[in-house]
Amino acid sequence: MELLSVSLVLDCLKEVINPDNEKDIVSLDMVRDLKVEGREISFSLVFPKSKNPFAQSVKKTCEQVLGQMLGKDIQTDIKIEAREIVHLDRPLPNVKNIVAIASGKGGVGKSTIAVNLAVALAKMGYATGLIDADVYGPSIPKMLDLESVKPEVRQIDGQDRIIPAEKFNVKVLSIGFFVDQKEALVWRGPMATSALKQLIYDGYWGDLDYLLIDLPPGTGDVHLTLVQSLAVTGVVIVSTPQAVALADAIKGISMFTGKSIRVPVLGLVENMAWFTPEELPENRYYIFGKDGCKNLAAELKVPLLGQIPLVQGIREGGDYGRPVADDENSISGKAFMELARETVRQVGIRNASADPTEIVQLTR
Repeated sequence: MELLSVSLVLDCLKEVINPDNEKDIVSLDMVRDLKVEGREISFSLVFPKSKNPFAQSVKKTCEQVLGQMLGKDIQTDIKIEAREIVHLDRPLPNVKNIVAIASGKGGVGKSTIAVNLAVALAKMGYATGLIDADVYGPSIPKMLDLESVKPEVRQIDGQDRIIPAEKFNVKVLSIGFFVDQKEALVWRGPMATSALKQLIYDGYWGDLDYLLIDLPPGTGDVHLTLVQSLAVTGVVIVSTPQAVALADAIKGISMFTGKSIRVPVLGLVENMAWFTPEELPENRYYIFGKDGCKNLAAELKVPLLGQIPLVQGIREGGDYGRPVADDENSISGKAFMELARETVRQVGIRNASADPTEIVQLTR
């Protein structure tokens, strides 16, 4: 008899399509308060308004799919609720999921992961935005060939709003759009955090399924400002397999999961997991060590979201503004698409099984 888990149940429920918009109920964040106890499954099926004409048919489909895929002996308790999914009392109320991309140290390819994950999510059909919050070393304009962009400022509803640039169907704002790319930014903490707040609050993001925020390496003022400004759905930690990088990744995980912050860790990404010559895709050379993040994820009981190889094309894509994730048939493109699918899956698990993250209130 198959052992049931939240993850397994959610995978099954992805087969249930909401007739309102022809998307699955998990990606629409309609499955809430999911609990699995033995062969008993309970959850709330949340619709954004009351008296939805499809509510009962969607519930019945859930029962049928779960019975067919998990066995007819399962017991289900599915409640139908009308609940406002958009939190109007919070910043960015029309953004469903805010995902921070972080690393304990620099040089592990965090921005490369952020850019390609954003492009992969957009290719999957999700409305996606990307904030380059690495205020001291903004690299995303170059990685997306947006170095010459100067965003337009418009008056919308009586407020000056910054219109994000758009590339590969991803909405993008970066501090790099507003400063000379050749000049070093010599900013104290308050200036850096003020810049981040402006990108968050003044950006005209519209309706988004995912807003990714590429943070600076380490743990500092910008990270604290983010969690004090937004209810972050979860954080993705990027590291190489190298022991030095893993030691710093542990510190990053500790910061986000600490008692004063409590932002869920969606999982680890092992970047530069091995070197693969593009002409010899079956060959793997473990330059930075083997399975470091995989082993750490198992030790800390957090998901391993993906292992990204060190391939020349990834570097070239970053240098020339053509992210490899845009070619989903390439070796690297496939790796990033798999990363995006697993990230979506873990966000679904997080949203279905835990309360929304609260904006952090730090007293000191």
